[in-house]
Amino acid sequence: MNKVHVLASDKETTTCINGVNGNGTLKKLNKVVLAYSGGLDTSVIVPWLRENYGCEVVCFTADVGQGEEELKGLEEKAKASGACQLVVKDLKQEFVRDFIFPCLRAGAIYERKYLLGTSMARPLIAKTLVEVAKEVGADAVSHGCTAKGSDQVIFELTFFAFNPELRIVAPWREWEIRGREDAIDYAKKHNVPVPVTKTSIYSRDRNLWHLSHEGDILEDLANEPNEDMYMITINPKDAPDRPEYVKIGIVEGLPVSINDKELSPASLLTELNKIGGKHGVGRVDMVENRIVGMKGRGVYETPGGTILFTAARELESLTLDREMMQIKDILALKYADLVFAGRWFDPLRESLDAFMTEITKTTTGSVTLKLFKGSVCVTSWESPNSLYSKDLSSFECGEIFNHADATGFIQLYGLPIKIRAMLEKRQAGTEPGIF
Repeated sequence: MNKVHVLASDKETTTCINGVNGNGTLKKLNKVVLAYSGGLDTSVIVPWLRENYGCEVVCFTADVGQGEEELKGLEEKAKASGACQLVVKDLKQEFVRDFIFPCLRAGAIYERKYLLGTSMARPLIAKTLVEVAKEVGADAVSHGCTAKGSDQVIFELTFFAFNPELRIVAPWREWEIRGREDAIDYAKKHNVPVPVTKTSIYSRDRNLWHLSHEGDILEDLANEPNEDMYMITINPKDAPDRPEYVKIGIVEGLPVSINDKELSPASLLTELNKIGGKHGVGRVDMVENRIVGMKGRGVYETPGGTILFTAARELESLTLDREMMQIKDILALKYADLVFAGRWFDPLRESLDAFMTEITKTTTGSVTLKLFKGSVCVTSWESPNSLYSKDLSSFECGEIFNHADATGFIQLYGLPIKIRAMLEKRQAGTEPGIF
């Protein structure tokens, strides 16, 4: 790494662009708040910031349900890396209530498979990071996102939304570390404890919604994921040999209960993760388009989320008519794109959310699902606002629906097709037609 000179005073230059002074050196910072997970990347960023910016480093960790194991010993680890302070905030309820549930209500799925676990968490983490920066009097924020991924965009668009004056330090776009093996070497050189080795390097992100896996053997699309990679879902073939039935209660598009027991948003999702995980539900292996233009492979475990998405979609089949469902599905694609692209606080996403809130006002009721060896199947539906009528759907004749009416309907509905066919025959000279 080239030696970087840290300025003792801002008076040494009058020009500063993107944190770099006119003479090419980095502009000194006083205090930086780092989005800290305790993983490899953020662990080495702490000493790197101190070494290259001459600043104090405050580590911030958002508890979004990654588990006690990942939070255990985090303060000691942060300080061992050179941080002056660790700030931890419990954001689990806010995460589920204000970020996960709106996406669930919208039916937002990115590129047919991805349930947006990381994309939903990052805006909340970044927003709170800005708040912490204000609390501790920091003049900059930092993150450990790589220059090839989408997370960097999500973090920085959120920074812009809440404090466009804050300096942003993105080490992966500045330092000479080129990969995780380099980062491990840097950590060892600076006596920084890290949780990975060169022989097994997965990049993981875990929260209350999902667990993602990237890197290592997954970068070769010919490789099937190793079974020991999965952490929160059992192999479907090893799941119980008897199915389990789960009843999900929903009010205005949002889940409120499991088997008639009302739970808080975070508690409800936690319970479904346990239930779904033991049945091997919610595994996805996909190649996705990243914001920066390249494709990447990710393996996701989303047991509780898969159950909830299935329940919400099934209940909507009762409460939404055909055109409402079609429009909602179309807008759900845009909603998912906005979330994936880091535009959570964009007025367009907020406007779409208002539409989703309105269109799901009648989506109240319950759905019973059968979980069995990785699959989720609906077995029964119930809603006071159901548009389904057993009498109308029956093949028997009834007072409301007259079978003979179908003839006139088909004649009118199919009229454009008949007219086109007659025109084509006239043009071909096979019959005079009506034109």
